[in-house]
Amino acid sequence: MPAYLQKHVLAWFDQHGRHDLPWQMPRDPYPVWLSEIMLQQTQVITVIPYFNHLMARFPTVQHLAAAPIDELLSLWAGLGYYTRAKNLHRAARLIVAQGDFPNTLTTLMALPGIGRSTAGAILAQAFNQYGVILDGNVRRVLIRFHALHGDPYSMALQTQLWELATHYTPIKRSADYAQAMMDLGALICTRSKPQCSLCPLSKQCLGFSRAEIALLPTKRISKKTPIKNTVMLVVRNTQQQVLLVRRPLSGLWNGLWCLPEMNDQAQLDRWLTEQPLTLKQQQTLPSFRHTFSHFRLDIAISLIDCTVNFEARWLTDYQWFSVDAALQLGIPAPVKKILLQL
Repeated sequence: MPAYLQKHVLAWFDQHGRHDLPWQMPRDPYPVWLSEIMLQQTQVITVIPYFNHLMARFPTVQHLAAAPIDELLSLWAGLGYYTRAKNLHRAARLIVAQGDFPNTLTTLMALPGIGRSTAGAILAQAFNQYGVILDGNVRRVLIRFHALHGDPYSMALQTQLWELATHYTPIKRSADYAQAMMDLGALICTRSKPQCSLCPLSKQCLGFSRAEIALLPTKRISKKTPIKNTVMLVVRNTQQQVLLVRRPLSGLWNGLWCLPEMNDQAQLDRWLTEQPLTLKQQQTLPSFRHTFSHFRLDIAISLIDCTVNFEARWLTDYQWFSVDAALQLGIPAPVKKILLQL
């Protein structure tokens, strides 16, 4: 069975796989590592423009390590899962301090943000070593090929999938095989509307022969997505600067610069009376909804023009920025969207 799967997947990849991704030219450790971190939880088509911008700004790991974290976060804005960017920055500094890029499973997994599958992908793609991967695409291919039912993230099925992934991964052409399996899941064995007629594995696929493709992987019981509400304040002084606050290092948007937020009008009124500013004008801007992986956030916007007593004591987390300067900071996508309207 391993020979069958390897032969057909690699033959398909040679003809139909993706050979011109920007991190494949060349397959050096730095761009491969950068892309693998960015591809966690994110599709290739979304990652490519972000990857190109980051490579242009930080062409080497030394450039990335030397950059302020806010500069990296500003380029990351909109990609989501900001912990990845912070881990990337920490790992870059560790790599530079070590003097060389790690090239074993153990040393790669010792870096922030790198788990077993990401380490395997880097070993295969960057060093052409034996590296086993089990990302979402590979997981879906193996589950359908073997008609495996049950929670795909349960410990039992995860263990079985790792055994299968290890069993199938070849010693030779490890990089091509890793990319081939990811491409097969992303382009053919897709989550919805898979193109089984074009799949190189369909003749031996148990899910296909049993007409169970639509049932696999087993869907988790979906919970109703909660909706939360917030009021974001665009506090603007007479110099047309806006007030931003650094978020705590834990929780949503941790460590990023954000607009001040209030739960309701009563809290906003109290906040205004406590600050060293004189209200000139207050107006409501159009609200919008921002979607996260686990909830939706309805954002109301209050634009507040004011004069400020700059000599008064402000909380240390607050700071004034011009809009252009604010857009260069590490800010989440909804804040960037609001500031761009100004």
